[in-house]
Amino acid sequence: QVQLVESGGGLVQAGDSLRLSCVASGRKAVMYTLGWFRQAPGKERQCVAAIHSGGTTYYADSTKGRFIISRDTTDDKVTASLQMTNLKPEDTAVYYCAAALLGRSTSALNLAIWKLYPYWGQGTQVTVSS
Repeated sequence: QVQLVESGGGLVQAGDSLRLSCVASGRKAVMYTLGWFRQAPGKERQCVAAIHSGGTTYYADSTKGRFIISRDTTDDKVTASLQMTNLKPEDTAVYYCAAALLGRSTSALNLAIWKLYPYWGQGTQVTVSS
């Protein structure tokens, strides 16, 4: 079991930057893959970035070059940060942190499959005005 606590959402203007953080705690939390997903009204859930405990990362095409995911481990907790730059109105959505135990051979593309993630945070709203 792992617990996820997200922070960092808000209202910004197009071109601004925002940083989201997700703290994962619990048994073997440091072994979990952490992903950031987003869902806008009427749209499907989308993985924007994910990072495996071994370092493999995934980025959606729409976020490459603008978003950077990183992870930092302290004792039995791991924090996944999502640095978002040059934000666009189409980035507006509820952003969720998710965690999963995925094998070392998991491909980057598979990190984006939301059905593989059993643990989810409560979500944080990101709104980008034009």
